[in-house]
Amino acid sequence: MRTHGKKFREAAAKRDGDTRYSVEQAVSLVKQTGTAKFDETIDVALRLGVNPKHADQMVRGSAVLPHGTGRTLRVLVFAKGDKAKEAEDAGADVIGAEDFVKKILEEGWLDFDKVVATPDMMGAIAKLGRTLGPRGMMPNPKLGTVTFDVRDAVTAFKKGKIEFRVDKAGNLHAPIGKKSFSEDALRENFQALLDMVIKLKPATSKGSYLRNIAISTTMGPGIKVDPSSIIEVK
Repeated sequence: MRTHGKKFREAAAKRDGDTRYSVEQAVSLVKQTGTAKFDETIDVALRLGVNPKHADQMVRGSAVLPHGTGRTLRVLVFAKGDKAKEAEDAGADVIGAEDFVKKILEEGWLDFDKVVATPDMMGAIAKLGRTLGPRGMMPNPKLGTVTFDVRDAVTAFKKGKIEFRVDKAGNLHAPIGKKSFSEDALRENFQALLDMVIKLKPATSKGSYLRNIAISTTMGPGIKVDPSSIIEVK
């Protein structure tokens, strides 16, 4: 049987494991339960009323957090000519074409967090599907990462755009900031994420959509959130 450490137990004692708190209460508590020496990430876990085995109930999308994630992302852009220059001006960290496809395939180079590509480059990078796909990095038109508007795409990631996808069990996980963020910033980021998840509710989803919500620090206990408090402030 797994035994938690003293710090975890002390943090867990600050909340009632059976209570579903309002967003305001949960955010306040989660900042109190972070005990690590580093600036822990605040994560949100959702259980959705969907069956991802059906294609029309797959919830996948992105949201721009108004206060960012607290993390600086390295963005790779596959583009040529004017679009490569546009990506550079927007702050992309790495810009290339077929040369970087080769570097990834032959050298296993993965020193980046997000990938953006112009539509004309998709033929060249299609062979990266097996490498980038499982890592959630493969450019996708539905997520806005296959686009000729590379300036906006790069800027969005630099400002705090996150991507999310429901797993096979109907769960969805996403970061909303750091423990050092103010409560107001965390609440607004939390709401931005939930607004987008609610917006993406499949028409075929039946019954309760937001079934369970929890928020936690990287090393801390989960704090349950009352789904009705999300809907009320939407």
